Amino acid sequence: MWTPIAGNVPGLYERILARDAQSGVATRMLRFDPGTDTSANGIVVHEFWEEVYILEGSIYDIPLGKKFMAGMYACRPPGMKHGPWKTEEGCTTFEVRYILK
Repeated sequence: MWTPIAGNVPGLYERILARDAQSGVATRMLRFDPGTDTSANGIVVHEFWEEVYILEGSIYDIPLGKKFMAGMYACRPPGMKHGPWKTEEGCTTFEVRYILK
């Protein structure tokens, strides 16, 4: 089931596959509808590891000026700045979030 993500940006949805409320470990799918632009959310920074695999479509990283397409992978360590993004065609990703101790 896709759930809209609360906030300033319409067209963002998530499907939580697994989550541990105590540790913050989670796997999810993230969907950007065609035409979605996350500029209103600004740059994202979090304190967990995040691995992202693009399943379909593409997404454009505005600060990097780079387009990422289906089949590409990214690993973001805690504290790494990323986003905002936009997509013309839409994009679906698979994400794993975890904390190393």
